Amino acid sequence: MKRNKTAALLLSLALTFGLLGGCASTAAPGTAAPETAPPETAAPETAAPETAAPYVTVNLGLLKGPTGMGAAKLLADNDADFAQAEAGTYEGTLLRYEVTLGADPANDIVPKLINGELDLAAVPTNLAASLYNKTQGGVKLLALNTLGVLHILENGESVHSMADLAGKTLYATGQGANPEYVLHYLLEQNGLTPGRDVTIEWKTSDELTTLMASGEIELCMLPVPAATSVMLQNADVRDAVDLNDAWAGSGARGTFTMGCLVGRTEWLEENSELVSGILADYKASIAYANAEPEQAAALMEQYEIVPKAAVAKAAIPQANLVYVDGEDLMEVSSYYEVLFAADPTSIGGAIPDDAFYYVP
Repeated sequence: MKRNKTAALLLSLALTFGLLGGCASTAAPGTAAPETAPPETAAPETAAPETAAPYVTVNLGLLKGPTGMGAAKLLADNDADFAQAEAGTYEGTLLRYEVTLGADPANDIVPKLINGELDLAAVPTNLAASLYNKTQGGVKLLALNTLGVLHILENGESVHSMADLAGKTLYATGQGANPEYVLHYLLEQNGLTPGRDVTIEWKTSDELTTLMASGEIELCMLPVPAATSVMLQNADVRDAVDLNDAWAGSGARGTFTMGCLVGRTEWLEENSELVSGILADYKASIAYANAEPEQAAALMEQYEIVPKAAVAKAAIPQANLVYVDGEDLMEVSSYYEVLFAADPTSIGGAIPDDAFYYVP
């Protein structure tokens, strides 16, 4: 019975999150329930044969692109600490991150978070809300890590605002996820009806990158770093509209926030003494990316979060990497209200209550 319920939950979530909110390029099929049951106890301290210091394993899920970019320095520092442990020079108990890196949340992150293979994960904000609802409180929101990363690019000079899209064809990625709901909301706020006043053609991020870079299309909506890659490849393409600016200009309440860090509620309760230190290190890692983009970009390539350091370096200023925790997390509720109004299933059928937010 337990396996059947888990399989049904995974299928529901896979359908809900076929596209990554602003970052994934293709839809994903449903995923069968893994055989491994959720762990019953807190992660034990394990003395690895090759290390002199004990360590606690933290299973971390990351998505390629902006949602995972802020963790690059965290991973580098953790590898350095582990090297010290191997040499016998590390003092204390080490947190060892075992990382699952993927591009598709429905297949790469959701099943493992539900069955307990992952403890923490950086995911789109709408996915976080849906997981909370679908698991009946099984995950909590720990921190916001990315503001809006969507940009409208143009090979031309005719578009400078959302209103300028009237009568045009816009190629876009992210149908059925964050990008579609946000795009529709902003068009409507500017007096335009999607499908009538603006023709929208949906394609994958990879398809749009190729078409826009080659000059085959003139107007598209892409997330960073794909948008950055296009502008590096084709000097005639410009950043016509930053959807963060469009969001603010629309008068929408709250902050346009697309990425976050979540944790399994059970794991957080069993390892509460670890959480503050993890979040402090994560905050420092995001600050490092913003302060030292060249060095951080090299780490993003090293850990395969972004394919090339040059793209990562150019994308960091546009990626809007932030760190928000505690009671300030609740500001994202206004964003959830927009998604809920557009399509309640986008966030699992309900706006999360206060228990969703991790406020120690």
